[in-house]
Amino acid sequence: MNGDQCESCAYFYYDDEYECYVCDMDLDEDELAGFIAGTRKECPYYRDGDEYKVVRKQG
Repeated sequence: MNGDQCESCAYFYYDDEYECYVCDMDLDEDELAGFIAGTRKECPYYRDGDEYKVVRKQG
């Protein structure tokens, strides 16, 4: 999974306490290891965070 996909995900947000961007989904150890190693290409939890995407399609 590439970082661009994470950046547009609804579950990706800036955590003020850690001062960095984090994923809000509770990934298990195997899922996280797959992303870090690059063996897993797509996230099963990905949800497009573009709230205006539907509105643009209607126009």
